[in-house]
Amino acid sequence: MNKFVEWKERLKKGHMLSVIVVLLIMVAILGIILYRKQREYRQASENSYNMAFYELVDYVQNVETYLAKSLISTTPEHGAETLTNLWREANLAQSYLSMLPIESQELENTEKFLNQVSDYSYSLSRKNIYNESLSEEDLNNLEELHSYSTELENTLNQLSEDLNSGRFQWGELTKKGTVAFAQQVDNISKESFSNLEENFHEYSGLIYDGAYSEHITSNEKKGLTGEEIDENKAQEMVKDFIGKDNIKEINSLGLSENATIPAYSFSVTNHNDENINISISKKGGHIIYMNTNRSVNSEIISQEEATKKGKEFLENKGFTDMQETYYITQEGITTINYAYVQDNVIIYPDLIKVKVALDNGEILGIETTGYLNNHTQRDTQNIKITQEEAKKNLNKKLEITSERMAIIPTEWQTEILCYEFKGKVNDKEFLVYINAENGREEDILIITETTNGVLTM
Repeated sequence: MNKFVEWKERLKKGHMLSVIVVLLIMVAILGIILYRKQREYRQASENSYNMAFYELVDYVQNVETYLAKSLISTTPEHGAETLTNLWREANLAQSYLSMLPIESQELENTEKFLNQVSDYSYSLSRKNIYNESLSEEDLNNLEELHSYSTELENTLNQLSEDLNSGRFQWGELTKKGTVAFAQQVDNISKESFSNLEENFHEYSGLIYDGAYSEHITSNEKKGLTGEEIDENKAQEMVKDFIGKDNIKEINSLGLSENATIPAYSFSVTNHNDENINISISKKGGHIIYMNTNRSVNSEIISQEEATKKGKEFLENKGFTDMQETYYITQEGITTINYAYVQDNVIIYPDLIKVKVALDNGEILGIETTGYLNNHTQRDTQNIKITQEEAKKNLNKKLEITSERMAIIPTEWQTEILCYEFKGKVNDKEFLVYINAENGREEDILIITETTNGVLTM
């Protein structure tokens, strides 16, 4: 009997040992599989980064080639084709640059350069399309861009040699980030990564009056006037804006120094225990944003009444000559866009948004970023064609219902004085903008009326 028990125990131990061995084998196999998968993944990532880099090299070479061609092109037709190709190649170069595993700040100036080549070439291509020859200033700017593109091409070629010789790998950059980047710069030749930025330390952007000029892309805050204020002054402005009698508690959320507009932010509790978030600009103490968090469960007042209350609110806060444009209503709150009007010209870039509760007409929010970025007095007299001449450039099927002057923003952060024609074609409503200086068709918007508001697209 004892021998039987002993034999049984041995069998049990042997079974346990077999299980352990099997488990160890499975773990080892799993480890090998995971290792191979990781190696395959690293190799795939390395191949992907290599592909992006070599595409970048090719497109930068094309940028340099097209810039050189643009300097000797003599006809607007050929110039337009060359500049359009340049615009496309610079855009693609930017796309592949963004795929590389490098922190954006490391290549900020390189990215800025490619962006400006793209933007500027597109701007000049439009001049050529309208049969305008490039000016001496345009050609000088292109020559400067070509000089920098040559330096960039040479640097990338040197970096390509470092990559081919195995002096660095992309995987090291993804593992260790900026630290690895700095180490790699020390380890590989001075003509590689570091030179991508060193070559552009002197490059501060073009200075010219057309689209994409540096003074525009630097986003000067034209409406941000006045001296800088401290947090105590900002808090007093919050009390004045909301009303001291309406404040139960106020807490500072600090200064957002790196925001688009540096601002002091505050959290306010009113006597209804509703939370109000509000921000005041450091420069000048302007209201940037205010929002009251409360639910609106009924819609009693009309859209017309809400629009009127929004306009009265703006006037009381010092924003005069504002005109409503479009609106959208959601969950009992209507958000209305108001644009500045000067000399009977509506100026769309100077935009303020106001939120109005439709249960009682209370102002729940305001956002003034567009106004603070752009507000200034414009020259509204640069009109070289009449309204009747502008109409000749409209589609003959457009049934005009209203017409006025407007200043519209462009995708290049510039502005154009236009005739705005509102009309219908086949029951679809449009806004057509005709340049008041040269009669060009600058933009077309479709007006869409929905159950929630009036929008454009």
